[in-house]
Amino acid sequence: MYGIALDLGTSGFRAQLIDLETDETLKTVITMGHPLPGGNVMDHLDFAITTGEDVAHGVIIETIRRMFLKFDADLSKVERLAVCGNPIQLSLFQNIEIRDLAYAGENKQKMLGVQNVTRDSRVFPASDIFGDDFFRGCEIIVPPAIKHEIGADALAMMLETDFLIQTEPALVTDYGTNAEMALKVGDRIITASAAAGPAIEGQGISSGMLASPGAICDVKPEGEYWKVMVLDNEMEKQDAYLINPVTGEMKETNGYEAAGITGTGVISAFALALRSGLVEKPPKLPNGKLILGPGIEITEKDVEEAGKAIGAIRAAHMTLIVESGIKYEDLEYAYMSGASGAYVDAEDARRLGAVPGYAKKIVQFGNTSLALARELVLDRSRLDDVIKIAKKITADHLMMATSNTFNNFYLCELSYWTMGMPLEMYNQMLELYGLPKLPETLEHVSIEKRVSKDIEQVGVGGLALLKEIGIILEVPVEKCIYCQKCMEECPENALEITETDGIRTAKYDSQKCLGTSCRRCVSVCPENAIDITKLRIKAK
Repeated sequence: MYGIALDLGTSGFRAQLIDLETDETLKTVITMGHPLPGGNVMDHLDFAITTGEDVAHGVIIETIRRMFLKFDADLSKVERLAVCGNPIQLSLFQNIEIRDLAYAGENKQKMLGVQNVTRDSRVFPASDIFGDDFFRGCEIIVPPAIKHEIGADALAMMLETDFLIQTEPALVTDYGTNAEMALKVGDRIITASAAAGPAIEGQGISSGMLASPGAICDVKPEGEYWKVMVLDNEMEKQDAYLINPVTGEMKETNGYEAAGITGTGVISAFALALRSGLVEKPPKLPNGKLILGPGIEITEKDVEEAGKAIGAIRAAHMTLIVESGIKYEDLEYAYMSGASGAYVDAEDARRLGAVPGYAKKIVQFGNTSLALARELVLDRSRLDDVIKIAKKITADHLMMATSNTFNNFYLCELSYWTMGMPLEMYNQMLELYGLPKLPETLEHVSIEKRVSKDIEQVGVGGLALLKEIGIILEVPVEKCIYCQKCMEECPENALEITETDGIRTAKYDSQKCLGTSCRRCVSVCPENAIDITKLRIKAK
């Protein structure tokens, strides 16, 4: 019999097939992106509310079906499926209420009638989600949220690290598009999240990609050249080549080719460029770019996008410290989890501010969300322990969207990363806001790397990628005059207009569509022909 562990991330999904008799991981499948339009949780929420929760749920479930088929196994033998992720992804997976997550205002929630929504643990038949034709006799396990906005993934990062046992101030962060974090001071735990955006995981930048085989994950200096490292098929770091980042001259190759750059590679490249003097202040680059391989470049626009992500995380960390009442120098531990937390060079990250440079000890973990799902697959009784721990955690949640402290910190971060504001002026602005100045980065700290990769064991069947999810959303466009302006305007080539039996239809590749942050196709149409509220999944 088999079990499946499933992690529903904001930037993509990860699943593992497990032999329940031997506890052995057989195979791992990951998607190269999220199936819903957009690059963050707010895009996904907006799509679900605008187009319909049933449509969003259908896209997610069809994606998961296609992932599971890549296991090449008899799925009728799957006995248990454990699913972990943030509240938005888990709610869309289960097709349950999401409007309380979209609207922070109590009056709005009351008007909608969505108050007192609970997200407790659930164990239910897989047929409730997938029907009877996919799994037989399988149960789905969903771990609990601590509060409606503090989900199972946040619980996982606390449980799968040493965070909860620390007596000194400790910070844990699950690095990703929606970076969840928690600060423990004594018995008090303050949770938060920072909408860092997709650049932290290598998306939304010109040569970006998720952590997967061929992704540049790190760079190191060797004279005027940079040693570029990529992930191999087992998701291990390998030396690829030596390159001059200004001229693109290739000095040495080692048989590995780069397909793009992931978020950790971006952080490493920025840190090295600043340290080596190639960048005096962001976002200026020599000749407007850094060359990291054939056809792989980092542009000044990429610096801005990644800077926004790093800045959001640093601003959130400092906000947590200030609001907790402790001082920067009181922070003892900083735990890092997720793909970016596992692969990034912690020294580079703390020099840039992605991890607190004032933490005395840094500990790196991998994908804690998938790790918790795997534990629940292997031992169903583990759910009882998780529920008990969740009830004991009396977490205060800090909403960054309504925090003036975060707003002031992030304004300074934006000015630094996108406009080149000097750090001296940054501190002057903080003084005007009544906030402590930027903390000093400690010269020597303890850095412990507990894992070599975010998913420690991919299984004997290896790692399979679902690069092109291939789900098409379509809507009739009766007023369409076939001017093709919508297709020309689409920056991702996600849209095409087709005609069958005289009926014109707009068809979107859900994975490529940028969703809320774009909608150029709608605004450019001279006939207002596209009604995205009527999008539906193309029939098979």
